[in-house]
Amino acid sequence: MDKKATWDRFYTENGSKGQLKNSKWFFGFHSVQDFILPVLQSMSYSQSAIEQDMGCGTSALGPCIYRTSPRTAVKVTCADISSVAVKLMQKHANSTSVQPCNPSSALAFLELDCTQLRGYLGARSLDLILDKGTTDVLLKAGQMVKQCLQVLKPSGSLLQFSDEDPDARLVWLEREVRGATLAADVGVQELGELRGVSYFCYQISPCT
Repeated sequence: MDKKATWDRFYTENGSKGQLKNSKWFFGFHSVQDFILPVLQSMSYSQSAIEQDMGCGTSALGPCIYRTSPRTAVKVTCADISSVAVKLMQKHANSTSVQPCNPSSALAFLELDCTQLRGYLGARSLDLILDKGTTDVLLKAGQMVKQCLQVLKPSGSLLQFSDEDPDARLVWLEREVRGATLAADVGVQELGELRGVSYFCYQISPCT
């Protein structure tokens, strides 16, 4: 499930007519906005918050943040290993002309391998990284966490949304954080139950 060819084929088949089909993967933006927007609004108002939706696929999460963040200008990048998904997202954004709530916000799309972030991004360059189900399908998920910590600002956070139980995910995250170059704190909040499944928000933040 973490192969580029697999996802290129998936999005080619689902967008066979060149039309974007938003993949919610668990749930949509409205289910998690109360976790995401307060984090963005806590950023310094003197500059834009830089946010990345990692493994975005064709999710509307990133564009929704761009459209609804009112107080903080956000520079949102929707990133995925699949060039097909990235092109579909870009085409959809160009054709719909979605306007941001904050006129200083920006939206971009980028093809990248989230386990090799330092090849694309500078150290301590992001305020917020979102991972909605990406870790759940990666064989190199631990490598992604370590890479995220390297590109997050000292005040930044990685938010992972998953249905994996905290008894398993927290143990794994704490082990990965101990093996990282930079120390980090790990926490969890329950999102609630959606369609009979319990979901959680795991927050990983560099120690300041």
